[in-house]
Amino acid sequence: MPINAHPDYLAAEKEYSQADSLENKIEKLKKMISLAPSHKGAENLRAQLKTRLKKFQEQLIKAKKSGKSTQAGIKKGDLQVVIIGRTNTGKSSLISVLTNAKPRISSSEFCTKKPVVGISTHESIQIQLIENPAIESENYDKGLTNSADIVLILIKNFEELEKFQIQTPNQIIVFNEFKKIPENEKRKLTSKFQTKKYNFVFISTQTCSGIQELKKKIFEKFDKIRVYTKEPRKEKSPRPIILKKNSNVGEVAEKILKGFSKNVKETKIWGPSSKFPGQKVGLKHALKDLDVVEFKTR
Repeated sequence: MPINAHPDYLAAEKEYSQADSLENKIEKLKKMISLAPSHKGAENLRAQLKTRLKKFQEQLIKAKKSGKSTQAGIKKGDLQVVIIGRTNTGKSSLISVLTNAKPRISSSEFCTKKPVVGISTHESIQIQLIENPAIESENYDKGLTNSADIVLILIKNFEELEKFQIQTPNQIIVFNEFKKIPENEKRKLTSKFQTKKYNFVFISTQTCSGIQELKKKIFEKFDKIRVYTKEPRKEKSPRPIILKKNSNVGEVAEKILKGFSKNVKETKIWGPSSKFPGQKVGLKHALKDLDVVEFKTR
């Protein structure tokens, strides 16, 4: 803390400590520099702040070039879905319906200033969903979208799709019906989506219609497998471990605890990849969805 620091500087310092992204840190750091004491005794402080600012600005440039997220504090889950869309398409309402998140829902434009994270449970697995701020706002995090397993593009009319530059095989177009669409109009829209070969679903965040279909589409879109673990003479774990397809037994062990595979004495499996229940296999055995693995350690 600098000597004779003005209360405004101390307030700016507190804001900086609470910043949750590179952009916010840069903004608060600039404010600290403008409010830093100007006397000679604070020269080192001002120099340190300017050096830190330059470092953050360079990091931000690199992050934007690489497409990585600049948002701090969001650890990517095993299964991550990012919701994107223009302002007032119902993104906050959708994440509220799908997860335990409690975002601020408002009809005002650009209400969401930073990503909102929630967890949804489906088919015994937990899915991390993130609402990205409006795609046309300065708060939109391109890195989050680029790193997501699945992107939900939320629209309220077909013409909005023409304004999106997002093209990924893992996208799902989610048409949010703010008002009930007549069946003849829905058929026309369905034909347009099918002609473009879009993976799409009609929902309503107001009535929750189509939500279960959307959950099913999200689940089917993940190119992952679920593997349950169990201890000898006990039931399997209530929640599975999520892995890439063609993962092996050793990778399950390492997912439990790094280095754990070295302590495995014997492995038995039940499920689609086994020739018979309780088959003994090695660490290189390739697993399939819904397998159950039992480890005996040395």
